[in-house]
Amino acid sequence: MMNENLIEVKNLKKYFKISKHDILKAVDNVSFNIRKGETLGLVGESGCGKTTCGRTVLGLYEATDGEILFKGKDISKLRGNEKKEFTKNAQIIFQDPYASLDARMTVGDIIAEGIDIHNLHTGKERTEKIYELLSLVGLNKEHASRFPHEFSGGQRQRIGIARALAVEPEFIVCDEPISALDVSIQAQVVNLLINLQRNLGLTYLFIAHDLSMVKHISDRVGVMYLGNLVELASSGVLYDKPLHPYTQALLSAIPIPDPDVSRTRKRIMLEGEVPSPINPKPGCRFAPRCKYAKPICKEVDPVLKEVEKDHFVSCHLY
Repeated sequence: MMNENLIEVKNLKKYFKISKHDILKAVDNVSFNIRKGETLGLVGESGCGKTTCGRTVLGLYEATDGEILFKGKDISKLRGNEKKEFTKNAQIIFQDPYASLDARMTVGDIIAEGIDIHNLHTGKERTEKIYELLSLVGLNKEHASRFPHEFSGGQRQRIGIARALAVEPEFIVCDEPISALDVSIQAQVVNLLINLQRNLGLTYLFIAHDLSMVKHISDRVGVMYLGNLVELASSGVLYDKPLHPYTQALLSAIPIPDPDVSRTRKRIMLEGEVPSPINPKPGCRFAPRCKYAKPICKEVDPVLKEVEKDHFVSCHLY
Protein backbone atom coordinates (compact mmCIF):
# COMPACT_ATOMS: atom_id res chain seq x y z
CA MET A 1 0.00 0.00 0.00
CA MET A 2 2.77 2.44 1.02
CA ASN A 3 4.53 2.06 -2.37
CA GLU A 4 1.59 3.42 -4.35
CA ASN A 5 1.83 7.17 -4.97
CA LEU A 6 -1.26 9.17 -4.03
CA ILE A 7 0.30 12.56 -4.84
CA GLU A 8 3.04 13.29 -7.37
CA VAL A 9 4.44 16.81 -7.65
CA LYS A 10 6.66 17.46 -10.67
CA ASN A 11 8.73 20.66 -11.12
CA LEU A 12 6.11 22.75 -9.31
CA LYS A 13 6.43 26.52 -9.53
CA LYS A 14 4.26 29.16 -7.87
CA TYR A 15 5.23 32.76 -8.63
CA PHE A 16 3.48 35.95 -7.49
CA LYS A 17 3.81 39.08 -9.60
CA ILE A 18 4.44 41.94 -7.19
CA SER A 19 5.06 44.76 -9.67
CA LYS A 20 5.89 45.22 -13.34
CA HIS A 21 9.44 43.90 -12.88
CA ASP A 22 9.32 42.01 -9.58
CA ILE A 23 8.33 38.36 -9.31
CA LEU A 24 8.25 36.53 -5.97
CA LYS A 25 9.31 32.94 -6.55
CA ALA A 26 7.55 31.35 -3.56
CA VAL A 27 7.87 27.76 -4.85
CA ASP A 28 10.50 27.15 -7.52
CA ASN A 29 10.92 23.82 -9.28
CA VAL A 30 9.87 21.52 -6.42
CA SER A 31 9.33 17.78 -7.00
CA PHE A 32 8.25 15.07 -4.55
CA ASN A 33 5.71 12.28 -4.16
CA ILE A 34 3.55 11.18 -1.23
CA ARG A 35 2.74 7.50 -0.95
CA LYS A 36 -0.67 6.27 0.08
CA GLY A 37 -0.96 6.07 3.87
CA GLU A 38 2.28 7.93 4.70
CA THR A 39 3.10 11.30 6.22
CA LEU A 40 5.52 13.56 4.37
CA GLY A 41 6.84 16.32 6.63
CA LEU A 42 7.79 19.66 5.05
CA VAL A 43 10.04 21.90 7.15
CA GLY A 44 11.96 25.14 6.81
CA GLU A 45 12.18 28.68 8.13
CA SER A 46 9.21 31.05 7.96
CA GLY A 47 8.83 32.36 4.43
CA CYS A 48 10.51 29.39 2.73
CA GLY A 49 7.37 28.56 0.71
CA LYS A 50 6.16 25.44 2.50
CA THR A 51 2.59 26.70 3.10
CA THR A 52 2.35 28.03 -0.48
CA CYS A 53 3.51 24.62 -1.69
CA GLY A 54 0.82 22.83 0.36
CA ARG A 55 -1.95 25.16 -0.83
CA THR A 56 -0.87 24.83 -4.46
CA VAL A 57 -0.89 21.02 -4.16
CA LEU A 58 -4.53 21.30 -3.01
CA GLY A 59 -5.42 23.61 -5.87
CA LEU A 60 -6.15 26.57 -3.55
CA TYR A 61 -3.50 28.45 -5.55
CA GLU A 62 -3.15 27.93 -9.28
CA ALA A 63 0.32 26.58 -10.15
CA THR A 64 2.50 28.83 -12.33
CA ASP A 65 4.11 25.76 -13.89
CA GLY A 66 4.65 22.05 -13.26
CA GLU A 67 2.29 19.16 -12.60
CA ILE A 68 0.36 17.96 -9.56
CA LEU A 69 -1.03 14.45 -9.98
CA PHE A 70 -3.63 12.97 -7.62
CA LYS A 71 -4.06 9.23 -8.24
CA GLY A 72 -2.35 9.76 -11.59
CA LYS A 73 -4.64 12.60 -12.75
CA ASP A 74 -3.43 16.17 -13.28
CA ILE A 75 -5.52 18.32 -10.89
CA SER A 76 -5.31 21.38 -13.18
CA LYS A 77 -7.24 19.48 -15.85
CA LEU A 78 -10.08 18.29 -13.59
CA ARG A 79 -13.52 19.72 -14.34
CA GLY A 80 -17.09 19.30 -13.07
CA ASN A 81 -17.70 16.16 -11.01
CA GLU A 82 -14.03 15.11 -11.14
CA LYS A 83 -13.00 18.46 -9.66
CA LYS A 84 -15.69 18.15 -6.96
CA GLU A 85 -14.50 14.61 -6.14
CA PHE A 86 -10.93 15.88 -5.76
CA THR A 87 -11.99 18.67 -3.39
CA LYS A 88 -13.80 16.06 -1.31
CA ASN A 89 -10.75 13.76 -1.25
CA ALA A 90 -8.19 16.46 -0.43
CA GLN A 91 -8.71 18.64 2.65
CA ILE A 92 -6.71 21.09 4.78
CA ILE A 93 -6.28 21.76 8.50
CA PHE A 94 -5.35 25.44 8.84
CA GLN A 95 -2.63 26.92 11.02
CA ASP A 96 -4.73 29.37 13.01
CA PRO A 97 -7.65 27.78 14.87
CA TYR A 98 -8.94 31.27 15.74
CA ALA A 99 -9.12 32.69 12.20
CA SER A 100 -10.16 29.54 10.34
CA LEU A 101 -13.55 29.02 12.04
CA ASP A 102 -16.53 31.27 11.22
CA ALA A 103 -17.45 33.04 14.47
CA ARG A 104 -21.12 33.34 13.41
CA MET A 105 -21.67 29.63 12.81
CA THR A 106 -22.27 26.93 15.42
CA VAL A 107 -19.70 24.15 15.66
CA GLY A 108 -22.21 21.69 14.22
CA ASP A 109 -22.76 23.85 11.11
CA ILE A 110 -19.01 24.43 10.68
CA ILE A 111 -18.35 20.68 10.70
CA ALA A 112 -21.33 19.94 8.44
CA GLU A 113 -20.46 22.54 5.78
CA GLY A 114 -18.64 20.01 3.61
CA ILE A 115 -21.32 17.38 4.22
CA ASP A 116 -23.94 19.83 2.89
CA ILE A 117 -21.89 20.87 -0.15
CA HIS A 118 -21.32 17.27 -1.20
CA ASN A 119 -24.85 16.10 -0.22
CA LEU A 120 -23.45 13.28 1.93
CA HIS A 121 -26.02 13.22 4.77
CA THR A 122 -29.30 14.95 5.61
CA GLY A 123 -31.66 15.16 8.59
CA LYS A 124 -31.02 12.75 11.45
CA GLU A 125 -28.11 11.11 9.62
CA ARG A 126 -26.36 14.50 9.35
CA THR A 127 -26.78 15.14 13.09
CA GLU A 128 -25.47 11.67 13.94
CA LYS A 129 -22.46 12.24 11.68
CA ILE A 130 -21.65 15.54 13.44
CA TYR A 131 -21.80 13.80 16.85
CA GLU A 132 -19.62 10.95 15.57
CA LEU A 133 -16.99 13.40 14.28
CA LEU A 134 -16.97 15.37 17.54
CA SER A 135 -16.45 12.15 19.46
CA LEU A 136 -13.68 11.10 17.05
CA VAL A 137 -11.65 14.23 17.85
CA GLY A 138 -12.25 14.06 21.60
CA LEU A 139 -15.17 16.49 22.00
CA ASN A 140 -18.79 15.96 23.18
CA LYS A 141 -22.00 16.14 21.22
CA GLU A 142 -23.15 19.02 23.47
CA HIS A 143 -20.42 21.11 21.80
CA ALA A 144 -22.31 21.05 18.46
CA SER A 145 -24.65 23.89 19.45
CA ARG A 146 -21.90 26.18 20.76
CA PHE A 147 -19.90 28.87 18.96
CA PRO A 148 -16.11 28.91 18.32
CA HIS A 149 -15.40 31.70 20.86
CA GLU A 150 -16.49 29.34 23.66
CA PHE A 151 -13.54 27.01 23.08
CA SER A 152 -9.79 27.00 23.82
CA GLY A 153 -7.19 26.96 21.01
CA GLY A 154 -6.66 23.21 21.28
CA GLN A 155 -10.42 22.53 21.16
CA ARG A 156 -10.81 24.82 18.15
CA GLN A 157 -8.09 22.93 16.32
CA ARG A 158 -9.97 19.69 17.07
CA ILE A 159 -13.07 21.28 15.50
CA GLY A 160 -10.93 22.15 12.44
CA ILE A 161 -9.78 18.52 12.24
CA ALA A 162 -13.41 17.28 12.53
CA ARG A 163 -14.39 19.64 9.70
CA ALA A 164 -11.60 18.26 7.48
CA LEU A 165 -12.67 14.67 8.26
CA ALA A 166 -16.39 15.31 7.64
CA VAL A 167 -16.21 14.56 3.90
CA GLU A 168 -14.11 11.39 4.45
CA PRO A 169 -10.99 12.56 2.58
CA GLU A 170 -7.98 10.43 1.65
CA PHE A 171 -5.40 13.23 1.76
CA ILE A 172 -5.02 16.08 4.27
CA VAL A 173 -2.59 19.00 4.21
CA CYS A 174 -1.79 19.83 7.84
CA ASP A 175 -0.60 23.44 7.55
CA GLU A 176 1.34 24.04 10.78
CA PRO A 177 -1.63 22.72 12.77
CA ILE A 178 0.15 22.99 16.13
CA SER A 179 2.22 26.18 15.89
CA ALA A 180 -0.54 28.39 17.39
CA LEU A 181 -1.14 26.02 20.34
CA ASP A 182 0.37 25.72 23.82
CA VAL A 183 3.20 23.19 24.05
CA SER A 184 1.14 20.98 26.39
CA ILE A 185 -1.64 20.77 23.77
CA GLN A 186 0.65 20.25 20.76
CA ALA A 187 1.48 16.63 21.60
CA GLN A 188 -2.22 15.83 22.13
CA VAL A 189 -3.14 17.17 18.66
CA VAL A 190 -0.22 15.36 16.97
CA ASN A 191 -1.13 12.07 18.69
CA LEU A 192 -4.76 12.58 17.61
CA LEU A 193 -3.59 13.01 13.99
CA ILE A 194 -1.45 9.85 14.23
CA ASN A 195 -4.38 7.81 15.62
CA LEU A 196 -6.76 9.12 12.96
CA GLN A 197 -4.27 8.21 10.25
CA ARG A 198 -3.95 4.69 11.62
CA ASN A 199 -7.70 4.16 11.93
CA LEU A 200 -8.87 5.90 8.75
CA GLY A 201 -5.94 5.18 6.40
CA LEU A 202 -5.22 8.89 5.81
CA THR A 203 -2.27 10.39 3.90
CA TYR A 204 -0.73 13.62 5.25
CA LEU A 205 1.43 16.46 4.05
CA PHE A 206 2.53 17.81 7.45
CA ILE A 207 3.93 21.36 7.26
CA ALA A 208 5.77 22.70 10.31
CA HIS A 209 8.89 24.39 11.61
CA ASP A 210 9.04 22.38 14.86
CA LEU A 211 11.60 19.79 13.78
CA SER A 212 11.23 17.47 16.78
CA MET A 213 7.46 17.20 16.23
CA VAL A 214 7.96 16.55 12.50
CA LYS A 215 10.30 13.66 13.32
CA HIS A 216 7.64 12.19 15.61
CA ILE A 217 4.85 12.17 13.02
CA SER A 218 6.59 11.87 9.60
CA ASP A 219 7.71 8.85 7.57
CA ARG A 220 9.79 11.04 5.27
CA VAL A 221 10.86 14.69 5.58
CA GLY A 222 11.54 17.35 2.95
CA VAL A 223 13.52 20.48 3.80
CA MET A 224 12.68 23.74 1.98
CA TYR A 225 14.83 26.84 1.68
CA LEU A 226 13.64 29.95 -0.18
CA GLY A 227 11.25 28.12 -2.49
CA ASN A 228 13.56 25.18 -3.23
CA LEU A 229 13.47 21.63 -1.86
CA VAL A 230 17.06 21.11 -0.68
CA GLU A 231 16.85 17.65 0.93
CA LEU A 232 14.41 14.74 1.11
CA ALA A 233 14.88 11.49 3.02
CA SER A 234 13.22 9.14 5.47
CA SER A 235 12.72 10.70 8.88
CA GLY A 236 15.36 8.57 10.66
CA VAL A 237 18.02 9.05 7.97
CA LEU A 238 17.51 12.81 7.68
CA TYR A 239 17.86 13.35 11.44
CA ASP A 240 20.82 10.96 11.86
CA LYS A 241 22.74 11.89 8.71
CA PRO A 242 21.74 15.28 7.26
CA LEU A 243 23.73 16.08 4.10
CA HIS A 244 22.73 19.61 3.08
CA PRO A 245 24.53 22.35 5.09
CA TYR A 246 21.18 24.07 5.71
CA THR A 247 19.60 20.87 7.10
CA GLN A 248 22.64 20.38 9.33
CA ALA A 249 22.24 23.91 10.72
CA LEU A 250 18.49 23.46 11.25
CA LEU A 251 18.91 20.18 13.13
CA SER A 252 21.72 21.57 15.31
CA ALA A 253 19.17 24.08 16.67
CA ILE A 254 16.79 21.42 18.09
CA PRO A 255 16.92 21.55 21.91
CA ILE A 256 17.97 18.29 23.58
CA PRO A 257 16.49 17.59 27.04
CA ASP A 258 19.75 16.00 28.33
CA PRO A 259 22.00 18.78 29.79
CA ASP A 260 25.20 16.69 29.40
CA VAL A 261 24.59 16.06 25.70
CA SER A 262 23.42 19.64 25.21
CA ARG A 263 26.67 21.05 26.66
CA THR A 264 28.95 19.02 24.39
CA ARG A 265 27.06 19.48 21.15
CA LYS A 266 28.05 22.13 18.65
CA ARG A 267 25.44 24.53 17.32
CA ILE A 268 25.92 25.54 13.68
CA MET A 269 25.31 29.28 13.46
CA LEU A 270 24.34 30.64 10.06
CA GLU A 271 25.79 34.01 9.11
CA GLY A 272 24.87 36.46 6.40
CA GLU A 273 21.54 37.76 5.18
CA VAL A 274 18.74 35.59 3.83
CA PRO A 275 18.51 36.50 0.12
CA SER A 276 15.21 37.87 -1.17
CA PRO A 277 12.91 35.43 -2.99
CA ILE A 278 12.01 38.33 -5.32
CA ASN A 279 13.94 38.00 -8.61
CA PRO A 280 16.54 35.63 -7.07
CA LYS A 281 19.98 35.47 -8.66
CA PRO A 282 21.09 32.26 -10.43
CA GLY A 283 22.95 29.64 -8.40
CA CYS A 284 22.22 28.02 -5.05
CA ARG A 285 19.92 30.18 -2.88
CA PHE A 286 21.78 29.07 0.23
CA ALA A 287 25.25 29.99 -1.12
CA PRO A 288 25.48 33.45 0.56
CA ARG A 289 25.14 31.78 4.00
CA CYS A 290 27.07 28.55 3.30
CA LYS A 291 30.61 28.04 4.60
CA TYR A 292 31.25 25.39 1.91
CA ALA A 293 30.21 27.62 -1.02
CA LYS A 294 32.36 27.29 -4.16
CA PRO A 295 32.29 29.51 -7.29
CA ILE A 296 29.93 27.04 -9.04
CA CYS A 297 27.38 27.50 -6.23
CA LYS A 298 26.94 31.16 -7.14
CA GLU A 299 26.47 30.43 -10.85
CA VAL A 300 24.65 27.12 -11.37
CA ASP A 301 21.37 26.03 -9.75
CA PRO A 302 21.91 22.66 -8.02
CA VAL A 303 19.36 19.95 -8.87
CA LEU A 304 17.76 17.54 -6.43
CA LYS A 305 19.45 14.19 -6.97
CA GLU A 306 19.53 10.80 -5.24
CA VAL A 307 22.94 10.45 -3.55
CA GLU A 308 22.05 7.38 -1.47
CA LYS A 309 19.03 5.10 -1.69
CA ASP A 310 15.90 7.27 -1.17
CA HIS A 311 18.06 10.16 0.08
CA PHE A 312 17.86 13.21 -2.23
CA VAL A 313 19.87 16.38 -1.85
CA SER A 314 20.23 19.56 -3.91
CA CYS A 315 23.83 20.62 -3.34
CA HIS A 316 27.04 20.91 -5.43
CA LEU A 317 29.00 19.18 -2.64
CA TYR A 318 27.50 15.82 -3.69
